[in-house]
Amino acid sequence: MTSTRKPRLADAAEIAAEQNLTSARITRLYNTRDQNGFPEIAGMRQRARLWDLAEVRKWFAQRPVARLGDHTPPTLDPDQLLNGVAASKFLGYKNINQVNTYVRSNPGYFPDPDVVEEMGTAERPYRRLLWRVQTLLDWKASRPGSGRYVDSDRPAPTLPDVPVDGDPEELLGATQAAALLGYKNVGSFSSSLAQGYLPLLETPDALTASGRRRWTRRRILEQAAQRKQKR
Repeated sequence: MTSTRKPRLADAAEIAAEQNLTSARITRLYNTRDQNGFPEIAGMRQRARLWDLAEVRKWFAQRPVARLGDHTPPTLDPDQLLNGVAASKFLGYKNINQVNTYVRSNPGYFPDPDVVEEMGTAERPYRRLLWRVQTLLDWKASRPGSGRYVDSDRPAPTLPDVPVDGDPEELLGATQAAALLGYKNVGSFSSSLAQGYLPLLETPDALTASGRRRWTRRRILEQAAQRKQKR
């Protein structure tokens, strides 16, 4: 007998929230599906891709990737500084450039470096990013992307309370922006931003040393007002 099950469809933000990942990470998994077997899309909602949630859950459950929880970092001085390559090895990644890739391609997922050293010459300057061992251990213990579902015993992270009457020119990150805009989580905010639903925030007001985007409270509130008018 042919099944008449109507699949439950989910966008990148919903999948990211369930898997404790980011929407950008889901997009990258889809874009590299030829190598990793990530499910094909099952539909579209305006410009948002939709997947069969059951198929995605099955893929994550069978994913043949060792989790960082299986790796025990070596014992080091908590204040010792590690660069991106050393941090990747410390955390157990096979790709020694994994941490640098996170910083470059997935802003907000990995912690800001504890030290930024200006290197090179005036003609060819560059920065060396360094993390304390304790920073890496703290991130590993509470990192996104552990692969747990939302019905696990670990509560989903909540957004902070961000006052609307603070300094209009204060620079705020994605977490604060998501809270001011009324999103339930950062993944939903990132998905909306990537899909062009937050045009006033497409160009950040500033970038941190590690490339994280920052917006003024004034601009975020302007975007919030614009969203409210469209509803």
